[in-house]
Amino acid sequence: MRFVDRYPIIVTPRLGECRDFWLGLKFEVVFEASWFVLLQAEGESATLAFMHPDHPSAPPGPETFSGKGMCLELQVEDAAAACDEALAAGLPVTYPLTREPFGQLRFGFHDPSGLWVDVVEQVEPAEGFWDPYMAA
Repeated sequence: MRFVDRYPIIVTPRLGECRDFWLGLKFEVVFEASWFVLLQAEGESATLAFMHPDHPSAPPGPETFSGKGMCLELQVEDAAAACDEALAAGLPVTYPLTREPFGQLRFGFHDPSGLWVDVVEQVEPAEGFWDPYMAA
């Protein structure tokens, strides 16, 4: 199987709000209809879609997203700069920029669908943090 793309589809009635929110994060609309929005980040580095629960050809199974049980990880080169940009753009950053002992500098927020977005930069972990977790 050769993939052309891979992306989650978030089922939500808030298509317009989600589209506008992600446009503010430098995503672009690839396809849009009254029941579906496909967005792609600059450089085609990430793709994300939103589908209305009343989509006429929805596959069986995807219920409306409740905002629980899923996290979208956005890895960036400079989390501090990304956080400054997010705050300047008025994004609802609820997890402030934090250096985690396990080796990430990150911050986070929810999009209008309730999706948790975790923006991370990989950094050196605290000395010895992973030692207890390594196989003997």
